[in-house]
Amino acid sequence: MIRIDERPTSASPSRAFRIAADVERWPDILPHYRWVRFREKRDFGQGIVEMAAWRDFGGPLRWPTWWLSEMEADPDVPIVRYRHIDGITRGMDVRWEFVSTSGEGTLVRIVHEWDGPRWPVISGVAANHVIGPHFVSAIAQRTLAGVCAAAERAPGDLPRDGGQAHG
Repeated sequence: MIRIDERPTSASPSRAFRIAADVERWPDILPHYRWVRFREKRDFGQGIVEMAAWRDFGGPLRWPTWWLSEMEADPDVPIVRYRHIDGITRGMDVRWEFVSTSGEGTLVRIVHEWDGPRWPVISGVAANHVIGPHFVSAIAQRTLAGVCAAAERAPGDLPRDGGQAHG
């Protein structure tokens, strides 16, 4: 399964990267995130991170999701990589890319690659027809919208990141 979700923003690549990589702040800017916490934090955007979000289906119907990832953020590229190491999406590779567009804008792209859950016979069908479009992509689209909106806010409203923010 390969899922690509992307969204343009008027924010610079470095600013969009900083907002996206400051995952501990996601529950403050993304109402569908239940929590995000580092189990092991090595540096800004580096370590083992636990994430939990709601997959809203409209009205009162929503499904809790959870996963654990190895996270690596590289501001020089800029790129954020995740390798899911626990949860139903174990083995999934995720890349957040920040591509400069004409002017001062950025195309923020999330690429999910995954062979599917370790379920005999139905793994590919589950990944490509249920989990990918109805959970992974649905949550990614809401996350992109919130991260891009936060990146477009006033420059003085940067995330807390030990003074490393720029953009």
